[in-house]
Parts: sequence; C-alpha cells; structure tokens
Amino acid sequence: MKIVDFKIYVVGNSPPYHGGRNWVFLKLTTDNGVVGFGEAYDIPFHPMKAAGLLEDIGERLVIGRSPFDIEKTWRSIYGSMFGQHPDITKVAVISAFEMACWDIIGKELNQPVYNLIGGKYREKVRSYTYLYSEVTEYAQATSADTRAYSAPKSLLAVHCNPEKAAERASYYMKQGFTAIKFDPILDLMSNEQPREISLEELDRTEAVVRAVREAVGSKCELLIGTHGQINTHSAIRFAKRIEKYEPLWFEEPVPPENIGEMARVARATSIPIATGERLATFYEFAQLIENQAASIIQMSLGRSGGILMAKKIAAMAEVHYGQIAPHLYCGPIEEAANIQLDVSTPNFLIQETIETCGGLHAEILKEPLKWEDGYLIPSGKPGLGVELNEEVAAKHPCND
Repeated sequence: MKIVDFKIYVVGNSPPYHGGRNWVFLKLTTDNGVVGFGEAYDIPFHPMKAAGLLEDIGERLVIGRSPFDIEKTWRSIYGSMFGQHPDITKVAVISAFEMACWDIIGKELNQPVYNLIGGKYREKVRSYTYLYSEVTEYAQATSADTRAYSAPKSLLAVHCNPEKAAERASYYMKQGFTAIKFDPILDLMSNEQPREISLEELDRTEAVVRAVREAVGSKCELLIGTHGQINTHSAIRFAKRIEKYEPLWFEEPVPPENIGEMARVARATSIPIATGERLATFYEFAQLIENQAASIIQMSLGRSGGILMAKKIAAMAEVHYGQIAPHLYCGPIEEAANIQLDVSTPNFLIQETIETCGGLHAEILKEPLKWEDGYLIPSGKPGLGVELNEEVAAKHPCND
C-alpha cells in the first residue's frame, strides 16, 4: 500500500471567521483508493504559500511511501534539508501528512484511530468555547510594514466589558457548556508584547473576571485565555488579583518563547498555567514540563507534530501529573483528530471547540461532528471519523 496522490484545499472561512480566516486541508490517496484527510494549523505565511510548502514536501518526501510508516516518514520530513528543529512551519506541514496517514490506516483496518492508539478510555469528550459576540463584524489592521491583529469592537466588548462578558458566559452555560474561556486583556494584543499592565487596567480586568464568576456561579469553570500580552511582573500581579475567583487555568500568561519566565509565573500563583498552542514537537514540550512552567498542556495537533506526537507529549505530561487540553482554532479536521486523542488519553482534561461546531465547521464535512450538552461525541467510524466535503471546500476560496 503506497501513497500515490495528494490534493490541498485552502478554504476561506465564512464571516465572522471563528476558527481563523483560512483553513489548509490535505487529502492523501493510496494505490488501492483509500483516502485520508489532514489539516495544517496556522502556518505563519499566506495560506497559498502554505499550500506550496505542503506540495513540495508531498512531492519529494511522501509520494511512494506507505501510510503505515508514521515514524519513518515523520523523521524523514523533520530532518530534511538539515532541519531537525521544532520549527512550527515545517512541523505544521508534517502534522497534516501524519494526520492524513492515520486516517488512511484507520480506514484500511476498519477501526477508529482511537482504537489504534490506546483504545476508548472515555465515551465522550468534555468541551469548552471562547466567548464570541453575536455581531459578525471583523477588522484586520494593516500598516506599511506589518499586518497586525485587530479584534472587532464587539468581540473586545464581550471579553473586556464586565456586563457583556457575563451575559455571553451565561448564554453558553445555558447551551450546556461547563467551561468557558475569555481574555479580559484582549485589548492589549499587539505585535509589541509583552508589556506592563497598569493598575487601572488590572482593576478593569478583575471586574470582568468577577462579573463572569458571579454570572455562572460554580456551574461553569472559568478559563483565563490570555495570549502572552503581558510581562512576568504583570502576569503575577494579574494572577494574584483573580485567584479568589478560582479559574481552572491561566493560559499563556507570558509569551512561550521564554520558558523560564513562564515558570516564574507558575511558581507565584495557585492557578494552573496552561500553554502549548505555539509549541512544536515533544522537544519543546519537554522543556515546558521539566521546568514546571505549565501543568495543562495545550498542543495543537495541526502544528505540534500530529496524533502520535501528541500522544507522546501527553505521556510526558502524565508522568508529572499534568493534563492535556488540546487547542483548536482552525477547521474541523483537526478537531476530529483531537477527538481521537482525547477519547484514548487518560490525562485528558477538556477540549476546545468553536462554539457548538456549527456553521462552516459543520457544512464542510459530509457528516458534522456531534456535540451534545457540552460534550463532543466520537462517531466510532474508521479513521478520523469524518470526510471533507470537497464540493463545499471548492466553493470557499482563500480569503486574502
């Protein structure tokens, strides 16, 4: 059994772009007609350039290989061109191919992937969502030398305004979510972080956390989902302010580039530190875990190295009593891969979803992911359990 063909779909997400503006999907085909799908998460270049990277690797290093040779193919790509370094661009490419190979293996053996990586440890997967606004506005700021993130005003209000954050948290709790994530310092996002936070800003952010806790009581966990906006001193001050509201975690309190500083934050607070969406391979996660910088590991399967790599990272965390909460801010193929990992992993905590997996996340699959009362329900079908609707994918070209 050999891989003989591949095809890449760059899909432009629909407004309000929850899960990103574009998704990069991969389709692999074998010589006996078995098809597998994968997804690369957020390669930091234009998505059409990202597609070119997948094409290059596919042509040079994947065509002609057996989809069963997961480890051998992974190492071949990882070490190509004298690379052998956890670069998020190359590892995202590897992740898409690895994911698609597992999909093929499962289909060939008529088994869901979770049965091939440990078996079903749980029947359903607890999920959480970010707070999203009802308004569908979107902004993307540009300047002469940079393309910078700029959140819509409605989204900033949902995260940074106490009354609106509490209102949306209550809405999601009523849908069935038992955990919600929000970033009360989302308005500090820039290309020049980390920065110091003022006492006035601390007062406002604490007010947001307090309002959300009062709105949901003890029925819903609070996940503080920051994005490395502030420096170590500010992160510690912020953590001390919100400890009394008992968040389940404090995510990316500082940028992940300096594990030592993140460890300083971890030592200074009782709130568990969560991170991982910007890390790749078990080499980077090993440093994170060994330095006790985080106890909740948020690998992105479409960037960290794929399903087997994520399973290895989860095992390293398990030794240290750490838990995994896989990150998701892309399309539903990675979500399907997450479910396979979550179902089979003892130290799984909770899974990120984009609300209830509706909209284009559902339409682009032949059969959407099943979400019920705060949980994702594994389908039990072979492979990843989903099939990309290629006709729908073709109708959603890349968003520039």
